[in-house]
Amino acid sequence: MLTLSGLNAWYQRSHVLQGVDLDIREGEIVSLIGRNGAGKSTTLKTIMGLIAKRSGSVRFRGEEILSKAPHIRFHRGLGYVPEDRRVVAGLTVRENLRLGLIAAPNRSREAEAIDRIAETFPRLKERLDQISETLSGGEQQMLAIARAMVSKPALIMLDEPSEGIMPVLVDEMFELFAGLRTQGITILLVEQNVERALKISDRAYIMDQGVIVYSAGASSLLADKGIQDRYCSV
Repeated sequence: MLTLSGLNAWYQRSHVLQGVDLDIREGEIVSLIGRNGAGKSTTLKTIMGLIAKRSGSVRFRGEEILSKAPHIRFHRGLGYVPEDRRVVAGLTVRENLRLGLIAAPNRSREAEAIDRIAETFPRLKERLDQISETLSGGEQQMLAIARAMVSKPALIMLDEPSEGIMPVLVDEMFELFAGLRTQGITILLVEQNVERALKISDRAYIMDQGVIVYSAGASSLLADKGIQDRYCSV
């Protein structure tokens, strides 16, 4: 579904991604893990077209999209939730969800789309008319994810979804991610909590200093504490 080949990205003169190769098959949950500053978030931003200076190949559903604008990638079925939650202050939960449909193919069925996503996120269903910034941090993160999902992306990229969230909501969130796979949604997950990420993933890639240094099935990597200590310790 998504294939990166020789992907490079720069911040000004800093060569952050250096020939990244990565492949995700439809219906998988794949984790991208590694130390802080390894280039994981930059990888997601580059896939979404948010890094100006880039080279290599990004193929999504058979189409080369490296030169496509972010909104075109969105229309092709890519969803992205950055690590800063970015809910829109002053708007209700329902109004934030409507923003996720502004340029979506299913915009004409707005009420149906919001009802569907509210069923997936029961905590938000109870709060549809609540002002978004009055939600807890974990609930705001769920809203950011729901807003990205309301347009029914084929693949959603999640950047550090559990950061700064109380454990009970983290448990709920990871159960949700595992459930999304049963709905046919493919997930690329960047997550600092390596054990949690691997427990719900099919496969994982380890990144270090802008390079993919290791890849394996998630269960085998979960059992390999030596590799985790070498590449994933904060």
